[in-house]
Amino acid sequence: MEQPQYIVQMNNIYKSFNGVKALKDVSINLQKNEVVGIVGHNGAGKSTLIKILSGALHKDTGSILIENKLVEISDPKDARNMGIETIYQDLALAGNLDVASNFFLGNEKTKFFFLRNKFMKKESKRVLQELKIKIKSYSVPVDFLSGGQRQAVAIGRAIYNKAKVLIMDEPTAALGIEETRMVGDLINQLKKQDVGIFLISHDIHDVFDFCDRIAIMKNGELVDICVSDEVTKDEVVSMIIKGTK
Repeated sequence: MEQPQYIVQMNNIYKSFNGVKALKDVSINLQKNEVVGIVGHNGAGKSTLIKILSGALHKDTGSILIENKLVEISDPKDARNMGIETIYQDLALAGNLDVASNFFLGNEKTKFFFLRNKFMKKESKRVLQELKIKIKSYSVPVDFLSGGQRQAVAIGRAIYNKAKVLIMDEPTAALGIEETRMVGDLINQLKKQDVGIFLISHDIHDVFDFCDRIAIMKNGELVDICVSDEVTKDEVVSMIIKGTK
């Protein structure tokens, strides 16, 4: 049987804050074109674990391997250089700027000290069209786009930056049914491009709709990692509450 090809391996991760153990011996992995959901109540350790992978926090002990290479992630720039991109719930978009300006925010393309506006617009349009996202105007501020379209812009920016691993924090929060479906379609497109996704969500329905495996956490510990098709929603909810299989 062929061995899984993991793009991320986090092994025996510990993290404490002022003596309080936020993560206790957590191990989790991710393959290419796979979505792993991370669920649990507030304080379960989900955000702490993901912030360590994204470089926002430092682990106390444990190891991280990216494509089987042992790495140290000191800050978000390190993570980005390794192909790890994070899309937080607020999307980190500049609402008063258009799509292209947000795509290249902090990484603007210039020639002879002038912005290459046509190039940036063309590239942002190309990426979003590859993701099958329809936007009527690329010139309006992103605040005028729908929630699903703004989510697509944030995802497109990550893909343009050659993300291998995408961390999505509550991607469907405050979205309607159609926009949630759009995000689901986006996730499927990303899987086809060999992107691995960690998805944090409180919505158990989204987790089962989008994820191949589900990691359940409670009080800083990993309760279990289940294949989505081999477990029921009630069983996952029970593990979230009780902290046992």
